[in-house]
Amino acid sequence: MFDTLSDRLSATFKSLRGKGRLSEADIDATAREIRIALLEADVALPVVRDFTAKVKERSRGEEVSRALNPSQQIIKIVNEELVGILGGETRRLRFAKQPPTVIMLAGLQGAGKTTLAGKLGLWLKGQGHSPLLVACDLQRPNAVNQLAVVAERAGVAVYAPEPGNGVGDPVKVAEDSIKYAKDRVHDVVIVDTAGRLGIDEELMRQAADIRDAVSPDEVLFVVDAMIGQDAVNTAEAFRDGVGFDGVVLSKLDGDARGGAALSISHVTGKQIMFASNGEKLDEFDAFHPDRMASRILDMGDMLSLIEKAEQTFSQAEAEKMAQKLAKGPKEFTLDDFLAQMEQVRKMGSISKLLGMLPGMGQMKDQISSIDERDVDRTAAIIKSMTPGERHEPTIINGSRRARIAKGSGVEVSAVKNLVERFFEARKMMSKMAQGGGMPGMPGAPGSGGGPGRQKKQQKQAKGKRRSGNPMKRKAEEQAAAARREESAQAGGAFGLPAEADKNFELPDEFKKFMG
Repeated sequence: MFDTLSDRLSATFKSLRGKGRLSEADIDATAREIRIALLEADVALPVVRDFTAKVKERSRGEEVSRALNPSQQIIKIVNEELVGILGGETRRLRFAKQPPTVIMLAGLQGAGKTTLAGKLGLWLKGQGHSPLLVACDLQRPNAVNQLAVVAERAGVAVYAPEPGNGVGDPVKVAEDSIKYAKDRVHDVVIVDTAGRLGIDEELMRQAADIRDAVSPDEVLFVVDAMIGQDAVNTAEAFRDGVGFDGVVLSKLDGDARGGAALSISHVTGKQIMFASNGEKLDEFDAFHPDRMASRILDMGDMLSLIEKAEQTFSQAEAEKMAQKLAKGPKEFTLDDFLAQMEQVRKMGSISKLLGMLPGMGQMKDQISSIDERDVDRTAAIIKSMTPGERHEPTIINGSRRARIAKGSGVEVSAVKNLVERFFEARKMMSKMAQGGGMPGMPGAPGSGGGPGRQKKQQKQAKGKRRSGNPMKRKAEEQAAAARREESAQAGGAFGLPAEADKNFELPDEFKKFMG
């Protein structure tokens, strides 16, 4: 969604590189480019004005003029201001002291409220809660059935006593759902309300009646991130008419320019709490302004990537795999390779995972061309092998490759390429597990502390020759002995005289490393 904005900002910052000092003209030109980039991204004009004014003011201040690298300082300022307009700190859900916690979803028709109710239910279930989805959209055709299907896919309970399609009282359903949740020990109630094609009095009145009936702990306004500045206008009208506590962005994976995400929090004063970035139920998470700002500036989102890995990978399995690799490359088999690949696949789309890495904005075309089905083809090839072939791929000859290719529905060359890539990956993973190739690892192969380094040091030591004059050599030896004796008598731990050593203090920046 933010590709255009990211590209424009990257080009702007690239023009600042190499400049030891920024002139007034440089700051004005940078602010102008940032303004154009934000306007092209369909960010609301008041937000653009406020943002560029703050960036210019801070860029003219001492924090840039005294910086060793002014261009990096400008990027830091833009990053901090982006975090600010996206809401600042991450906003968490407020849970009721006495369950159930009631969460009411509201928004326009087509914003994705019903699907988002299932996503939120699945997310809360993963957090250890027992959510209940309540069907209060009784006007849109098949809205009740859709919520029931979504709830079933998410594995959460649903309360839908009315058939919908214009039949039933949504306010009574909302009231009755609270008692139903208490009786069946559901600690969170998610109320899915009806939407409209636009802001009207009927929508406002019905939403206000449901709000007054259930007294929700959180009212979340669901916004389609693809509708641009109109989302801001809708949110403002709903805030003034009914009120809401937080914003949920849906369809964040779309190809729109992202103006809603960058405008809505700043204009309404309500923070974005969640974001939906795909069609699958698990493609939903809490919204982190700092991480989103990093993505926009092509700095990656390593924290989200790590969290996904922690949720997917078992710590015990990871330790077991590390021990296996440390024993030698032959211990790592194609079965292990397949298991690791399937674990990565559980984390989500390969393209989205790569997009979380820093600097991947420059490789958007390559990432977008990735075929997710390649993982399935690789799995099919491995599963077409015998247990012996998976354990020892070196036995795979021409006839075996032909059989495997026929069984997996691929070309023989694909089997050959997979086996060759596996050997390369196994060698690299084993080397990393044993510490090889890591700079500064003493004694590790290929590192700075290996035998080659030791031989070089020995040669350097031999290079310091003694004088050939016996009298001069004797004088040098006596001077060296006197220095050693003086050092021993001084007894300074830091090579200083003992008296000076007593008063020696580490600089403040080093004290934090000294226990």
